[in-house]
Amino acid sequence: MSENILIPDDLARALREARSVAVLTGAGISAESGVPTFRSRQTGLWARYDPMQFVSVEGFRRNPKLVWEWHQWLRELVAAAQPNPAHLALARLERLVPACTVITQNIDDLHERAGSQNVVRLHGDLFETRCSRERRVLREAELDTSTVPPRCPCGAFARPGEVWFGEALPPEALNAAVLAMRACDFCLVVGTSAVVHPAAGLVNLVSDRATRVVVNLERTGHAVSADYLLQAAAGMALPALVNAAFGPEQPPAAP
Repeated sequence: MSENILIPDDLARALREARSVAVLTGAGISAESGVPTFRSRQTGLWARYDPMQFVSVEGFRRNPKLVWEWHQWLRELVAAAQPNPAHLALARLERLVPACTVITQNIDDLHERAGSQNVVRLHGDLFETRCSRERRVLREAELDTSTVPPRCPCGAFARPGEVWFGEALPPEALNAAVLAMRACDFCLVVGTSAVVHPAAGLVNLVSDRATRVVVNLERTGHAVSADYLLQAAAGMALPALVNAAFGPEQPPAAP
């Protein structure tokens, strides 16, 4: 289906000649895999659930069992989803350019399952389990599963590993994202609403000499400063862009 997207020749050339690519992805890229977005007005999770009840320290303190069980439901839903052509196109792009960093606001693992190696997780990892007191990542063997949520060896409840409302982004992830944005000569912004900060502000760090491309079904704040706007589903636009720059992916040779 990607052949229906028209990619300008100069855009394809800019990607082909890029030495360092930075990609910022948001909920829109995973929505095409069936992962519900959080902010969509009609179908987003926050249209059905109060975010402060499920993804905040206060909500966890009030009802840790409810928060844990809600996240177990979300984990099962995400685990059943599969990477879509947009995820696969970005994984292929990483193999074709000298440097490519995927900076994601998503807490799923679809980029990694598609094959991307250099992924920066701004908002943490849904599938990680951390101690709610010590903040360290817990191995499954450490967990006392006689309670819900399970407990850390220190006695505190375990919690999911994503960043909750009011919490700071992981400093190492934010630093890596800043460095990638400043160093890139080609920036892709894919499926993000441009309203969640500080992630949305990262695009402002991109050099004026870099090529900026926004891929989104709707116009967002990032489109104002973009050199190109591909107003289409990421699963169509990204394969079309990578194919235009490097040619269609060739099937593996027969043994």
